[in-house]
Amino acid sequence: MFLCLKSVIPAKAGIQKPALEGLNRGSLILKELDSRLRTSGMTFSEQIMDSKKIEEGVRLILDGIGEDLQRPGLRDTPARVAKMFAEIFAGLETPSENLLKPIEGDSHDEMVLLKDIPFYSMCEHHLLPFIGKAHIAYIPSGSIVGLSELAKALERLAKRPQVQERLTSQLADMIMKKLKPRGCMVVIDAEHLCMSMRGIKKSGSRTVTSAVRGIFRSKQSTREEMLSLIK
Repeated sequence: MFLCLKSVIPAKAGIQKPALEGLNRGSLILKELDSRLRTSGMTFSEQIMDSKKIEEGVRLILDGIGEDLQRPGLRDTPARVAKMFAEIFAGLETPSENLLKPIEGDSHDEMVLLKDIPFYSMCEHHLLPFIGKAHIAYIPSGSIVGLSELAKALERLAKRPQVQERLTSQLADMIMKKLKPRGCMVVIDAEHLCMSMRGIKKSGSRTVTSAVRGIFRSKQSTREEMLSLIK
């Protein structure tokens, strides 16, 4: 079969009361931070990133290219860019332990493929986007993960300064580490604006990368099955 879809801390012996009080204080601090984030209406990334530095940098760039910083269309641009960076680089603040949590009680032992997942990321060399689609396949050794979790892992790894080769490998390695499947394969197909709008200026050219792990690497027929299904 082939599936394809387009704080309460208990007191323990040896833990002293001061240690428990410290843990409780830490829990209260985290709750207070969460409450402030919710009431402020700002995302975690917006609060953690240094928006003032980002705004200063944007002003320097605009001034450096000879623009008038007081021009009406540019007055709020530094603040807008800082807010945008908090969104498009939100993956920098996502702990890996929050991604790819297996579904308890459910299992499967044949290929699972999630294909044509749209994504964008920022090339770390020129800070220009690369945009495309990803295809993710794995063969569980028992436990499975929610399908949206695969897309979420891709999104969070993509939302940071990246290169396509590393993004592809990071996603495959995370799947192997978190799910311990018999194997997985990730294929990413994207257009890089640093090639389309500058330099060599080859608009429409595509870069395809793959990361192959486990049975997908050792068994050619499994690889070929996956590749035939994403055509």
